[in-house]
Amino acid sequence: MRHFSVELEELNQKLLQMGGLVESAIHRSVRSLIEQDRALAEAVIRDEPQINQIEIEIDGLATRLLALRQPVARDLRLLTAALKINTDLERIGDLAVHVAERSLSLMHHPLVKPMTDIPKMASLVQSMLLKCLDAFVQGDADLAHSVLLSDDEVDRLRDAVYGELLQIMQRDPTVLTAAIDLLFVARNLERIGDHATNIAEDVVFLVKGIDVRHHAKQGEAL
Repeated sequence: MRHFSVELEELNQKLLQMGGLVESAIHRSVRSLIEQDRALAEAVIRDEPQINQIEIEIDGLATRLLALRQPVARDLRLLTAALKINTDLERIGDLAVHVAERSLSLMHHPLVKPMTDIPKMASLVQSMLLKCLDAFVQGDADLAHSVLLSDDEVDRLRDAVYGELLQIMQRDPTVLTAAIDLLFVARNLERIGDHATNIAEDVVFLVKGIDVRHHAKQGEAL
């Protein structure tokens, strides 16, 4: 039987591999929207099974280690955090696919509004995800906590997109279909931010053993 530390490192590497694939999916899905690039959107959809397969592998490895190694303390927190992070990463991959699908739909319509807030949202949630993964690798609770504080900005940008699109639909009902697609893009990006926040909370718990869910403001002193 391999040494436990070797198996934990394998788990870490699989999570990072999955994180890289998911981050790439977000980037390509938003680029496909901004550049109206059908090939990028189709690539995101085509590559989703790879993310799903790694999710299954991570679940299997973490579950096996829990059952056979019966870890305690930080090792136990690592395995439980890995299972939760794995789920959040897979869902982010799903949301990137949803953005790609909306991008394909929008290619049949003229531009409803200049692409400003949506690329800002995408850039912010990508940054949040990368910080989460770096915090996980480095065991950096402060870096993870900085992600929690970015969630409000994502919500603000979503609200700005919603408000602008609702005004556009009221002025010109002919753009209803395209505007609704953009509303869903903003919603999917906001949900990606939520999942990145979940991962950051898991990293704080992993490193410090403190649960900051639902009350991030109270954890600012961490």
